[in-house]
Amino acid sequence: MKDIPEKFLRKEMPDLPDLNEGEVVRHFMHLAQKNFAGDTNFYPLGSCTMKYNPKSSEEISRLPGFARINPYQSEDTTQGIMELLCQMEHLLCEICGMDAFTLQPAAGAQGELTGALIAKAYHQSLGRPRKRVIIPDSAHGTNPASATIGGYEAVEVKSNRAGCVDLNALKEIMNEDVALVMITNPNTLGLFEKDILEIARIVHDAGALLYLDGANLNALLGICRPGDMGFDILHLNLHKTFGAPHGGGGPGSGPVGVKKGLIPFLPVPLIKEENGKFSWDYSRPHSIGKLHSFYGNIGVIIKAYCYLRMLGKEGLRKVSENAIINANYLRVKLREHYRVPYDKTCMHEFVISAERRKELGVRALDIAKRLLDFGFHAPTVYFPLIVNEAIMIEPTETESKETLDGFIEAMSKIAREAEETPEILKKAPHSMPVKRVDEVRAARELRVRK
Repeated sequence: MKDIPEKFLRKEMPDLPDLNEGEVVRHFMHLAQKNFAGDTNFYPLGSCTMKYNPKSSEEISRLPGFARINPYQSEDTTQGIMELLCQMEHLLCEICGMDAFTLQPAAGAQGELTGALIAKAYHQSLGRPRKRVIIPDSAHGTNPASATIGGYEAVEVKSNRAGCVDLNALKEIMNEDVALVMITNPNTLGLFEKDILEIARIVHDAGALLYLDGANLNALLGICRPGDMGFDILHLNLHKTFGAPHGGGGPGSGPVGVKKGLIPFLPVPLIKEENGKFSWDYSRPHSIGKLHSFYGNIGVIIKAYCYLRMLGKEGLRKVSENAIINANYLRVKLREHYRVPYDKTCMHEFVISAERRKELGVRALDIAKRLLDFGFHAPTVYFPLIVNEAIMIEPTETESKETLDGFIEAMSKIAREAEETPEILKKAPHSMPVKRVDEVRAARELRVRK
């Protein structure tokens, strides 16, 4: 105590609660158990693929050879991880039908920006810089944001009555100013763009590139490849599709794949293999540059690599098949109680509408909040924007029929409550430590503690 200046020493004991260690531990354990997560609850968050993630991948990613590696180490001491990264790129090329990948982008939105910058560099190399990016009205909000940050004007193309891209509307706005057309397939309604080959032809005939937002790849694994559909660029979400935990702001990983003619524009560095030795290739004069410190979020990539190696080709196909079966099972069961605007066979997710309950003063948000009382995390609400009072549901492949039946029962009861006792929904949740909050005020005056 002699080494601490007098002015920093307490004059009185701090006013701390008189608790023993056991009481403190139990308090925080109980708080933690009130959280919703893929390990504790069904998490049908549409367009997010909140699947259960295997713990074996977690264990492998924590091995000392991975956990203690440092990005400043010399190449001859990191050959193992570089070989893993190189293999991962080859696996993603095979799964997606692309010719090369970069694992550098840290998340999906950064992957989108990477794609926009690659498109810009490509068109500039041809001496014909372009100004516009076409995006469907059902697209994720990050698509127009990424295009704008990349220096483009985002232009909306309408959906048709079937919920897919309107080909006539697309043809009307396609011109020599269009650099890129960004599409999610299946789209955010959970519908496969059946005219995708015609879309690709329209885009390529105008000299533009076709981009896939790969957020919904969980519906395509082992069934079909985006590269075979005509996509020139795509990004993936390893933290969605390939079994790496996400949420709470990260971590993520958004690899970007390209066709052969776009390889020169990929970010530096790329991994180069010569005679069984791996090195970083910075000598790429046409590259768009660096997008992320070092080479992406390695921990997420390792988990996704383990996931792919454990499942194999047949396992990956089963992932998508089971995700599609689960989504359609819920869709058919829930249409007895909710309107399904696009009521046809879907892929991995689907959208219902709470529009009919709005006359009773009940909104999609109220239904979402009430679900918490039944032990289920809420689905995505109010998206896509083309559906009024939208509720987007994605069950993923990891949920059992028993879990799905429990969710159906809860949604059915909530539908009855909306008609008989709507006030229960308007004041939900009732069982959570934090009740209904003023969401507008919370967004403008964020307070994470009292």
